[in-house]
Amino acid sequence: MASVENVTGTAFVVAEFRAEENAEQTPLYRDPVVPLFLNEDSRRAAARIAASFPLVKELVKIRTRYFDDTLEREIRSGCRQVVILGAGLDTRAVRKRAARVRFFEIDDETTLRVKQACYDRERFDVDLRFIPGDYVSDGLFSLLESNDFDFDLPTYVIWEGNTMYLPLDVDKRILVELRERVTRFHVSFDYMAESVIARTTGDSGITRLAESFASMGAPWICGFRDIASLARELSLDLIEDFHLSDLYRSYQLPRPASPSLELYSICTLGHDAGARR
Repeated sequence: MASVENVTGTAFVVAEFRAEENAEQTPLYRDPVVPLFLNEDSRRAAARIAASFPLVKELVKIRTRYFDDTLEREIRSGCRQVVILGAGLDTRAVRKRAARVRFFEIDDETTLRVKQACYDRERFDVDLRFIPGDYVSDGLFSLLESNDFDFDLPTYVIWEGNTMYLPLDVDKRILVELRERVTRFHVSFDYMAESVIARTTGDSGITRLAESFASMGAPWICGFRDIASLARELSLDLIEDFHLSDLYRSYQLPRPASPSLELYSICTLGHDAGARR
């Protein structure tokens, strides 16, 4: 059975990249919470990864902005539950908390224990349920069911930095189970092109990045060729799908000259069982 447990160490690397944006004069977002988790060890690990492919920092920062914006839109549209799969050091339950919206974070017990201790120490007032476990091997819906998740409430699922670490059939199974069990939901996730996984991009930088994560015990093993086809196959609605280059343009950022901008994407899919009756 596939597992996401080896991805845990990358959470601190990603958090370091995310924290750097706080120092910008006009940041894409603000995350005053994430520095609470970081230390010299995480800084050294992040520096090693960034040395292999400096653009990885921008990849993380831009996707953070996308998920932040999309979460805010979902909450304005009536979302009542937010599920964060493989949550790592995600801080949105604090930064984006809203009245009558409950957050559910699923990750390994060690990571969540670190977060809970920090949140308790800082006395953050959040409506958050920490769910220790592996959503693949333990079963996503078994974990949610035992933690007071309401399958009929409008739900937004954040699946950030996960799909590339799981086999294709597992990624599909998660999406199908969401469609079958949750009455109304949107799910956003980032993904790599198939050529990144096959190491056939011709872009040595992104190949080195993939090898860096593999050396940390978190190899990328899944990419998608066509999200629109995937959505049709799984009977889901394609809400939006952006290459990294599209998001550079949307956020009015100067674009680096890199083919990698077309190899990494973020999308949102959805399903409304009530609308289909």
